[in-house]
Amino acid sequence: MIKNKKSKSDPRTDLLRSAIEHRATWFALMVEEARKHGLDDQFASDAVMRCGQFHGDNKYPSTDDLPTFAKAFANEDVVNTFEMDIIESSDEKLSINFHYCPLVEAWQKLGVPEEEIPRLCDMAMDGDRGIISTYDKFEFELGNTIAKGGDHCEIRITKKED
Repeated sequence: MIKNKKSKSDPRTDLLRSAIEHRATWFALMVEEARKHGLDDQFASDAVMRCGQFHGDNKYPSTDDLPTFAKAFANEDVVNTFEMDIIESSDEKLSINFHYCPLVEAWQKLGVPEEEIPRLCDMAMDGDRGIISTYDKFEFELGNTIAKGGDHCEIRITKKED
């Protein structure tokens, strides 16, 4: 059973969550329509990966310094929107737990079957995978997720050893 608990709220955070829910809604509907037309989901994963790579190249700082990247990746708005806990932020590792997911919220509101939500989540996470793929010195790992019934999502970004 999916447990997606929102505990914090303020007008700016609510606005950002609403925007993310809107994108998650059209994303899920696009995937559903593509399936009706006989397409598999790979097109969506590929597109989201490319989007992440675009943002990695254009939105985030060009750096090999993980703390510098962390400040941009886990800025105040993102931390509030996803109710993040920064477990570790060091030169070698960025460990973040997310306690709320507006994408999952949107998919539940839309009535997406619970067993489909982990697949949508994994496709959406290709955005973060794409961002990190633009950094030669960083590696991305997705652990537990809310979409799979976890209490939180676990993202780990580590600096590659030379």
